[in-house]
Amino acid sequence: MTPRRITPDDDMAPILALLHRAFAGMEDRIDPPSSLHRLTVEGIAERARTGEVWVIDDVACVFLTPQPEARPPTLYIGKLAVDPSAQGHGMARRLIDLAQTRALDLGLSRLALQTRVELVENHAIFKALGFVKTAETAHEGFDRPTSYRFEKRLP
Repeated sequence: MTPRRITPDDDMAPILALLHRAFAGMEDRIDPPSSLHRLTVEGIAERARTGEVWVIDDVACVFLTPQPEARPPTLYIGKLAVDPSAQGHGMARRLIDLAQTRALDLGLSRLALQTRVELVENHAIFKALGFVKTAETAHEGFDRPTSYRFEKRLP
């Protein structure tokens, strides 16, 4: 199972379906609701045009957004998703390793991502992959943290 970069001309419907399967377990756990509800196949195609979308078959995906203007230059990891049937088999690690390789190829020295406060199992996974919590953020209209930012500095 090798990661494959998606082009804007690929069929985005399987990716959107994967994201919905992978994120279904958080529906009753997070507040506010996920931005996934606003994502469309056209939106995924746009991400493939302006950044990078990678998949492992139909069981895992990640969106990578280079942010060379950030200090230090960063590769933002979004929509990291693994189908529930494939969880626990190293797919997330494989995609994080890919992100690190892509960041270094692009001359970027940091990985960054956001995860919801309630998803403590994700916090543990990201810490095990070398990420450190660097910030707490709140969605508009909330007076408490709703997300954590995790970062990993690269060699």
